[in-house]
Amino acid sequence: MQQLILIVGKEGQLGSTFEELSKRTGWARFTFSTIDKLNLTNPESIKQFFYGKKFDFIINCAAYTAVDKAEEDRETAFKLNYEAPALLAEEAALMDAGFIHISTDYVFGGQHCRPLKPGDPKQPESVYGKSKLLGEEAVLKKHSRSMIIRTSWLYSEYGRNFLKTMLRLGQEKESLKVVFDQVGTPTLANDLASSILTIIHKIESKEKSFVPGVYHFSNEGVCSWYDFAVAIFREAGSECRVFPVESGEFPTKAPRPFYSVMDKSLIKKTYEIEIPHWQDSLIKCLKKMKDSGLL
Repeated sequence: MQQLILIVGKEGQLGSTFEELSKRTGWARFTFSTIDKLNLTNPESIKQFFYGKKFDFIINCAAYTAVDKAEEDRETAFKLNYEAPALLAEEAALMDAGFIHISTDYVFGGQHCRPLKPGDPKQPESVYGKSKLLGEEAVLKKHSRSMIIRTSWLYSEYGRNFLKTMLRLGQEKESLKVVFDQVGTPTLANDLASSILTIIHKIESKEKSFVPGVYHFSNEGVCSWYDFAVAIFREAGSECRVFPVESGEFPTKAPRPFYSVMDKSLIKKTYEIEIPHWQDSLIKCLKKMKDSGLL
């Protein structure tokens, strides 16, 4: 029997990736929400969307991710990152659907010097981080079958992200400055989405049980934004030169975490999944973009 999976946030990187993967996932039937059918800033729209519907799993990929803009647009950020996930979790609870909510490394302050565990103290320093943390807490409170998956530095061939920005600037400029004092791990959207579907399939097939709680997922390895940029240009065959600079040269409205390497041992142990190294995933993504004419 096919699992009925709802993807909330079709327009984003992760939602687009799920849509691509759905075409070759025979054990599940997918529904993808769009803003015209499911307005997450409108509680009534959420209730109307779910009326008469039944899903086995709901995956919330939607979020307000304009980190600097959120500092001024607090109301919308909290509606999308806090209030909407709480309402979605309530709807999931009513139909006893497993609820998977995507969150971020920004819930931490970024002042650590070791891989972050899910239970480490949260000290968000931005509106974005604070709104996402409240969303996490609300989801876990509203529905006992909820799973929070925090990720970092998400990129793909879809939407706007660091990879695509670097590739564009590499064609426009001979050299670039990129910060080297912010350290984390890139996450290929395809790896995250594939792992989530693997987890759901293991739960559906009774190989594993649904274990609620907070998990971390990024690719393996560690790098700075500078290291990531250098690898992008090297693998893309670009001659654009990259120079390392400190974050002070690029002041932003919202502070960025200086260290957001995440400990992924819990999700790997609980669901027995393997996670690729970020450099291998970057090569895979660039090859796919070349093969499809995007490079």
